[in-house]
Amino acid sequence: MSENINILQTVIIGSGPAGFTAAIYAARAEMNPVLISGMELGGQLTTTTEVENFPGYPEGITGPEMMIQLQNQAEKFGTKVIVDKVTEVVFGSNSKEFHTIKTSSGNEYQTHTIIISTGASAKYLGKEFEDTYRGGGVSACATCDGFFYRGRNVVVVGGGDTAAEEATYLAKICKTVYMVVRKDYLKASKIMQERVEATSNIVLMYNHEVTNLKGENNLVSQAVVIDNLTQEEKILDVDGLFIAIGHSPNTDIFKGKLDMDETGYLTVKPFTTETNIAGVFAAGDVADKRYRQAITAAGSGCMAALDAEKYLTSIGH
Repeated sequence: MSENINILQTVIIGSGPAGFTAAIYAARAEMNPVLISGMELGGQLTTTTEVENFPGYPEGITGPEMMIQLQNQAEKFGTKVIVDKVTEVVFGSNSKEFHTIKTSSGNEYQTHTIIISTGASAKYLGKEFEDTYRGGGVSACATCDGFFYRGRNVVVVGGGDTAAEEATYLAKICKTVYMVVRKDYLKASKIMQERVEATSNIVLMYNHEVTNLKGENNLVSQAVVIDNLTQEEKILDVDGLFIAIGHSPNTDIFKGKLDMDETGYLTVKPFTTETNIAGVFAAGDVADKRYRQAITAAGSGCMAALDAEKYLTSIGH
């Protein structure tokens, strides 16, 4: 690939806390970043009605409001935000070659560095009631939303490590946690199974599935569950439903090109955001299967911008 005066210094793919934080740092470092947001600005936080655990907001803030503020801050320093979907990335094979990003609108961008912050999407059951009550009782993040159900009854759906972790976390602050497990056993690791079974206010419901939610004004007040062996239906008086069946990193377009683990999360070099390709960095939930918090995503976005700036300096840009 030949050198071109129109080659960008950095392109950020994704518009959550990681992407916008990377943009803020990159813009202030005069890297003239272009951020390609995807078709919806803001990532997963745009589905969160209240954020109370992000520093600097003592009264809390809605997810969409926070993302608008982050976008405004990034643009204030010169970030160019483009609402478009990346469909393909052609990576250069060494530091002398640039990377090409193709989008659904037919545009192409050449850049020396890429910061990938495409996030990870929570898996849902695919039921209509999830959309009806999302933000009114349905959540996929106990550490994000559990506080709102302090002293109340909730349901956790799932039987793996994610569900076990969510249930034990919620059990510390909720009155009763019904753990609805589709099979007759937990898939969680042995230690997590023992923690669940040792927690007195977790009620394990094996061979059960949630079939519906009830409530007024889109606020959950009951969960309908069914025994999938006997077809017996039960009504649980609960205020929240936590779907804990895992997350899917948004990395499909990078498969076969970037190193990732068996579940699709991008792997980075220890204590950095560097991927296996020079000039390509990963930030936020796309490379974080453990914490998945807005504040940790924002921190890694800062790291990625600093890593990209250092890389640009090393190749003379």
